[in-house]
Amino acid sequence: MSAPAENASSREAGAAEESPPSLAALLLDPSFWADWASVVGLIGLVIVFGIAQPVFLSVANLQALLLAAAILVVLSIGQTFVVATAGIDLSLAAAVMLGAIILGLVDAAGYGIFLACVLAVAATSAVGFLNGVLITAGRIPDFVVTLGTLSGVTGLGLILSGGEPIMVGSTFLLRLASGSFGPFGYPVWVAISAVLVAHIALYHTRFGVHLLATGGQVESASALGIHTNRVKIAAYTISGFCAGIAALLLVARIGSAEPQINTSLLLNSVAAVVLGGVSLFGGRASILGPAIGALMLTALVNGLTLLSVSAFYQPLAVGAIVVLAALIMRYKK
Repeated sequence: MSAPAENASSREAGAAEESPPSLAALLLDPSFWADWASVVGLIGLVIVFGIAQPVFLSVANLQALLLAAAILVVLSIGQTFVVATAGIDLSLAAAVMLGAIILGLVDAAGYGIFLACVLAVAATSAVGFLNGVLITAGRIPDFVVTLGTLSGVTGLGLILSGGEPIMVGSTFLLRLASGSFGPFGYPVWVAISAVLVAHIALYHTRFGVHLLATGGQVESASALGIHTNRVKIAAYTISGFCAGIAALLLVARIGSAEPQINTSLLLNSVAAVVLGGVSLFGGRASILGPAIGALMLTALVNGLTLLSVSAFYQPLAVGAIVVLAALIMRYKK
């Protein structure tokens, strides 16, 4: 065979190798579902619920859905930073409760809503910082540490509040909960801002590179000169900070600080991270994926409620979806 013929054959072979996979091959690839599970799931839910209950696609319901998802989106961002280091934060819901109670107590004492908000976020950030220090300096597994702070922070919140809800009648929080700019309410804009800032921090800063390197292989990251303990402490502190922002949105939404843990916030934050394609083994993460996962979970609960499905079955549906997403991630190439 002549040289030109051989070159033509080589180009044809290369083109064949670089041709995109067929639709059937793509749908059978676990990597596709691991990367796009939240997007495909959200689109599927919108189609199914839109057909089964047209009210689901009404403007009023979609706006309410986005408002309800804002808190979970913020929490899932914080959880993402922790999971990216191959860790987990089980104290998120307790931190949200503590932040809400401190906000209520400081406001009730007459120190003003702005100082109350600052102290609430500072307290939840301190919980995250404590988690990070205990995990790194104490060399204690993250599961044990955050489980311990879950219980300890819950007890502290109950002691401070006396087990009684604290009413918060702030005009600022009322406007935060009910006001809007353009097509979205203020809580939605807070969630969007959190997504943008977190995306920049993860993908366009040295900290993001160090975070993913620490989660991917902590020994190799240390050998490269990365202060992995500082990175982990920062990740848990970010998680606590996000819990504080979620506490502000929660108090604004319900008008009071409730001394009880909403365990669904914790479970759904982990679920959103899994659905968003974040590796539970660390080193691989995104911000948009968990945010869409949070929207998907909120849409699922909203649609089931509109269809008059018993609330007892809703956690079952969420659990089934999360386990399925985890299985897909497990077998990802």
